[in-house]
Amino acid sequence: MNVDEAKADVGRPVKRRAKRDPQPAPEQDKCKEPLPRAVCVSLPHEGRPVRILGNSPSEFISTLQNSVVAWLNFPVCDLEKEGSAIATVLGFSASLVPDVLKGYHAAFEDRETELGIMVPAVKITGLNIESYPLLILVRKDLVVTIHSEEVVRLVQFARYADTFMRKLPASMILQDKLIMLLVRVLDENNSRNFEYLREIEEQGDHLSQMLLDTTKARLEIGKQIYDLKHTLITYLNTLWRTLEVLHSLRYGDAVLISDNPKMLARVGLLVEDVNRQISLSEHMSEVLASGLEVLQALYNNQLQVLNNRMALTMTWLTILGTAVLVPNTLATIFGSLLGLDSQTLLWYLIILVVTTVEATYLAYWWVKKKVNLPRGPEPT
Repeated sequence: MNVDEAKADVGRPVKRRAKRDPQPAPEQDKCKEPLPRAVCVSLPHEGRPVRILGNSPSEFISTLQNSVVAWLNFPVCDLEKEGSAIATVLGFSASLVPDVLKGYHAAFEDRETELGIMVPAVKITGLNIESYPLLILVRKDLVVTIHSEEVVRLVQFARYADTFMRKLPASMILQDKLIMLLVRVLDENNSRNFEYLREIEEQGDHLSQMLLDTTKARLEIGKQIYDLKHTLITYLNTLWRTLEVLHSLRYGDAVLISDNPKMLARVGLLVEDVNRQISLSEHMSEVLASGLEVLQALYNNQLQVLNNRMALTMTWLTILGTAVLVPNTLATIFGSLLGLDSQTLLWYLIILVVTTVEATYLAYWWVKKKVNLPRGPEPT
């Protein structure tokens, strides 16, 4: 470009490419994913346990076909929809998951060749309690756990599931291995549920501290007590429902469940643990009930103090009213006699003063005798 062309370009507008703001990456909706990440731990016929990860149940089919016993764990977004799809691919009945989910907190569905169990997975935040269903599907060589993504209590067991499988004796029959795996999963869930009782106890301790504050609003304390008791009642309800499921397992009536006394004794230990949790929770309920009694006593004390103040006020108003009413009445009666001489008027004034004093004293004497006046604090 020569000098003349350069000068000609000076007046031309310069075209610049506009800078575009970087568009934020669209957020991925986890619930739009077909199936979330899953873990499978299987014990093959020969060799060490195998632990693999996948995104769909079809990825584990070949591993399950070559295993003696296996455990699969699937976290999902839509438990009913995705749970049914997972169960169907793994060879369970299509109606098993919907029938189990109809239960309240817990359910036990025995279909001889397959078993469907639902137990509550409790999560407590402050005074808010949520109970999520934990599905456990069982067949002759497989245990499948399906739960929502909020339930993370099986993560610890997933880390050591292959070690657990490796420690199972080779001479143990398949039914015993199956119930050993099932008991371990149930124990993990029960242990995590029990940890939330500590959260309730901490909230109860905080509430006790609030009761010591006399300036705290009674309505606020009453609501706190109600919320805490509601949380505890819901928690107790989940424990009772879990206990019903364990009672269905402890005698080995289901075909898939071993009737070995040693294996059933492990289920009995789970029953004892849940009973212990229920006892501790009921003791906590009694503590909260005593808190309600304390709150009621505080209300009654405040009402009694107010009643005493009102009684004292009415007493003195009665005395003052009598002291004013008597001379006013006498002044009205003798008002027409003001034209009398000074000696007679003096007698009238004496009568007026004497009757006022006597009437006031009689009113005070009657009130003191008939009315129970509140007493002040005794000097120390």
